[in-house]
Amino acid sequence: MEDVVIPYSSMVPCDNNGQRMWWAFLASSMVTFFGGLFIILLWRTLKYLWTVCCHCNIKNKEAQKVNNPTNNQPAEKKKGPDEKEEAAASEVGWMTSVKDWAGVMISAQTLTGRVLVVLVFALSIGALGIYFIDSSDPIESCQNFYKDFTLQIDMAFNVFFLLYFGLRFIAANDKLWFWLEVNSVVDFFTVPPVFVSVYLNRSWLGLRFLRALRLIQFSEILQFLNILKTSNSIKLVNLCSIFISTWLTAAGFIHLVENSGDPWENFQNSQSLSYWECVYLLMVTMSTVGYGDVYAKTTLGRLFMVFFILGGLAMFASYVPEIIELIGNRKKYGGSYSAVNGRKHIVVCGHITLESVSNFLKDFLHKDRDDVNVEIVFLHNISPNLELEALFKRHFTQVEFYQGSVLNPHDLARVKIESADACLILANKYCADPDAEDASNIMRVISIKNYHPKIRIITQMLQYHNKAHLLNIPSWNWKEGDDAICLAELKAGFIAQSCLAQGLSTMLANLFSMRSFIEIEEDTWQKYYLEGVANEMYTEYLSSAFVGLSFPTVCELCYVKLKLLLIAIEYKSEQRESRSRKRTPSILINPGNHVKMQEGTLGFFIASDAKEVKSIFYYCKACHDDITDPKRIKKCGCKRLIYFEDEHPSTLSPKKKQRNGGMRNSPNCSPKMMSRHDPLLIPGNEQIENMDMNVKRYDSTGMFHWCPSKEIEKVILTRSEASMTVLSGHVVVCIFGDVTSALVGLRNLVMPLRASNFHFHELKHIVFVGSLDYLRREWETLHNFPKVSILPGTPLSRADLRAVNINLCDMCVILSANQNNIEDASLQDKECILASLNIKSMQFDDSIGVLQANSQGFTPPGMDRSSPESSPVHGFVRQASVTTGSNIPIITELVNDSNVQFLDQDDDDDPDTELYLTQPFACGTAFAVSVLDSLMSATYFNDNILTLIRTLVTGGATPELEALLAEENALRGGYSTPQTLANRDRCRVAQLALYDGPFADLGDGGCYGDLFCKALKTYNMLCFGIYRLRDAHLSTPSTCTKRYVITNPPYEFELVPTDLIFCLMQFDHNAGQSRTSLSHSSHSSHSSSKKSSSVHSVPPSNRQNRSSKTREARDKQNATRMNRMGQEKKWFTDEPDNAYPRNIQIKPMSTHMANQVNQYKSTSSLIPPIREVEDEC
Repeated sequence: MEDVVIPYSSMVPCDNNGQRMWWAFLASSMVTFFGGLFIILLWRTLKYLWTVCCHCNIKNKEAQKVNNPTNNQPAEKKKGPDEKEEAAASEVGWMTSVKDWAGVMISAQTLTGRVLVVLVFALSIGALGIYFIDSSDPIESCQNFYKDFTLQIDMAFNVFFLLYFGLRFIAANDKLWFWLEVNSVVDFFTVPPVFVSVYLNRSWLGLRFLRALRLIQFSEILQFLNILKTSNSIKLVNLCSIFISTWLTAAGFIHLVENSGDPWENFQNSQSLSYWECVYLLMVTMSTVGYGDVYAKTTLGRLFMVFFILGGLAMFASYVPEIIELIGNRKKYGGSYSAVNGRKHIVVCGHITLESVSNFLKDFLHKDRDDVNVEIVFLHNISPNLELEALFKRHFTQVEFYQGSVLNPHDLARVKIESADACLILANKYCADPDAEDASNIMRVISIKNYHPKIRIITQMLQYHNKAHLLNIPSWNWKEGDDAICLAELKAGFIAQSCLAQGLSTMLANLFSMRSFIEIEEDTWQKYYLEGVANEMYTEYLSSAFVGLSFPTVCELCYVKLKLLLIAIEYKSEQRESRSRKRTPSILINPGNHVKMQEGTLGFFIASDAKEVKSIFYYCKACHDDITDPKRIKKCGCKRLIYFEDEHPSTLSPKKKQRNGGMRNSPNCSPKMMSRHDPLLIPGNEQIENMDMNVKRYDSTGMFHWCPSKEIEKVILTRSEASMTVLSGHVVVCIFGDVTSALVGLRNLVMPLRASNFHFHELKHIVFVGSLDYLRREWETLHNFPKVSILPGTPLSRADLRAVNINLCDMCVILSANQNNIEDASLQDKECILASLNIKSMQFDDSIGVLQANSQGFTPPGMDRSSPESSPVHGFVRQASVTTGSNIPIITELVNDSNVQFLDQDDDDDPDTELYLTQPFACGTAFAVSVLDSLMSATYFNDNILTLIRTLVTGGATPELEALLAEENALRGGYSTPQTLANRDRCRVAQLALYDGPFADLGDGGCYGDLFCKALKTYNMLCFGIYRLRDAHLSTPSTCTKRYVITNPPYEFELVPTDLIFCLMQFDHNAGQSRTSLSHSSHSSHSSSKKSSSVHSVPPSNRQNRSSKTREARDKQNATRMNRMGQEKKWFTDEPDNAYPRNIQIKPMSTHMANQVNQYKSTSSLIPPIREVEDEC
């Protein structure tokens, strides 16, 4: 048998015989392994024998002690047991210290240990890489250590491995098991052959492939570095590392035996296979495919394949599916958010669904806003469905989604909540348990505030009483921008305002929502409605050109010249405050002439585009005074002032502070500072009446009418009592609910109707019709409000509806507390829809209600329809006769927007039409809570918007009042003081009739701009919309009484006599002296000669006469209108500080009517006392 010759180079001093020396390399490893194993076993054997022998000696000595106790004592003293124990203890302590030190070094408990562990792993991978490089060379070759660079590097690595092996050996508790560990076996068969290579100047590839087994520790290394933290990720890395290390190790063995051959065949049956071909062979073998293009020829290779295929197939069949499952189940939306420099981001969490997200994005990213340079990050614990995922992809440039929970601090860190501009929490408006949903959102707020107390949070709340829990969070601070949008509070407030001015809920909802302009050519009601829908609420700072001007002057200039409607301003408190994100500003809604514009005044405008509002900031008297097109007003070169909040404190005197107490006021600001009136200058009669220190007429804040709490039995009406009670001009609230229903929060509906800026006789009586069991649960929050009655029954009963004189009511509200307990969305509003259709189909005899009232000599307050001085100012003026239920003013609450199609049977609304485009919503007869979704984005862009809208709809709710309700859950009565009475002096919304009164000359073909200016200058009333008959544009008369809303009409908009004008009306102290309506003195004689007529329709003869009398004047007025608009108006004039608007005079109650009222009160014994003209309270 011939010897196999290895490659030989004359430059390398190898054995000239060319014999293989593989056995020397293998022997070094075997000797090291078995030699060390023998020594360990020998040591353990000797130690065991020594222990046994010592144990026997101890037993003999104990036996001797028992037998000879006296002789043993001196011996013990001589031995000095204490000294021996101390020596043994010191020896054990030294060994333990070294062992502990070594254990700390290899366990990664310290920074040095972690560096060492990571370094060992990295060097092991480096040694494996060197093996991959050397695998392309022959298995055994002659190499000079001093010239082979890879061998030198491998030598350095193995020296380090040897030192690390020593540390591991010292730290091991059980040396035998350490010797048999995988990592130890790897060192035995990789480290000694390197030293043999240096000695023999030979290189043998050998078993260096065992370094691949170090990959098994890859997951441990990643855990040391805090890269792997979840169980799934650790398990995935473990499975992958075990599979790959086994695969690479087996490939290395096949590569060795196939390239070397069988030793008993004198290595003649070898074949040349590269390492990567062996890797391929092992993979196709494990997968049982076996293409046959590469296979093992040696006996050792085939024998190894027989055993490997058993284990490899089992591992492949178990590991690969599990790895795929883990990868498939891995969160697609894991990862972390990467902040972009110069771009803010917000985090949106809570109820994340296709509907909520689409509504939010549609409003947040609306084109009418300025460039929204904000990225939206959604965080939710459930991955999005396909539809929601598609929505995210359509907005991928500004929207990102991450799967996680805000209750997990790790997930909050992933979305960079600490650097977010705000966090918005959405609520599920359709949940079955509103309290549970609110509790979930409160927990989200607690978690976020606990992680980062300074983050601004805007959250939706369903129930008003749950807002009190937010005040318990220490870091919750509304002064810093934290806001809670209570849907129940705002929904009830919108509906309550519709009771005072029908259609206002639609107008406000459209103003605070972003709607695109839809142009219609046809002259239909939709054309005018959609022109108003395109208006939104914006804020902008006023230029220095307006400094010193009064609010009415600026308001008129903005409307006439800039085509902007200014409704409110913000001013800062006199005291300087610490620099913070948000000051505590006060907002003045339609203040009087006493309020002067100051530097940096922020205005609230109604406009169709944010770009239009910029003109108020750029306006310069010197440059833009002669410009008539607002689009041409651009930034000029004049020196402008830069406004900083901390550099421009308010200069309002204490007597000229905020008038509307329902704003976000500084807690240090007394109520006196909120009024333009000195409380001591209140008209005498009202001062004497209201300042009775023994009577509590208002709550402790002075914002609402109040009375001592009453038992519910005292306000319950039977059907017969209700029928005998003359109810007229009242509000009927039809409520569906039972014992198990969630509370609607009726207090939020009643509070705006009991605001203190109404005089007591102006309050509309409220009658609840519904389940007594449900109303008992709500009564705890209602028992302090006057003029409230309950009729137990059902809104579906026509007898109950007739008993409360629903045909004479000013508004019928239909609510349901059972809407969220039904799974089918189309059936959620079935009760409200049935009740609405039931009322509309009712027929009434007009003579019944009117004759009943006249026969008893009494018509309730606000319903004196026969008075020729019928008010064009106070509230909603209804028609005198209602014979069909379709003419009754109704507002119906809906949960599902698509159900609006069932309210009106005569409309042609498509089921897929958006809610704001439907006729019932445009007419103000339907309201859905979904319209409040836009308040989230509106509040984010301007936190004063929520304050403004809450002031408009809640009747005067303040943070101080919320804190009081959080303490007692009830209004507390307070004595009338000058400070509390001053809080009554704030604006309220009213409807102005044009068919009669001081504005009758503008009602028939007049110009809206002229009406706007006249109402503002004469009565300090700010007009902002029209409530018009749906068929008013038709040339032929129509019997339809439906009206629709027109928001902020242009100056040239033509008026019709049947129009009702939305206006912000000032509080009038003099109105408290009389129950009759108001009329301007200059028109008293003109008004008294007229007969009362319907608001919805003017008698043809009256209208014809008026038209003929005013046609000539109107033509002349229209001919000169453009000339008047083009003339320069002296806006910037010095006005006296004491300029006041002219008050509307009061016409006292006639003697005949007073006698009728007194006669009624003295003779009517069948009617309970609580239904008298004045309430007991």
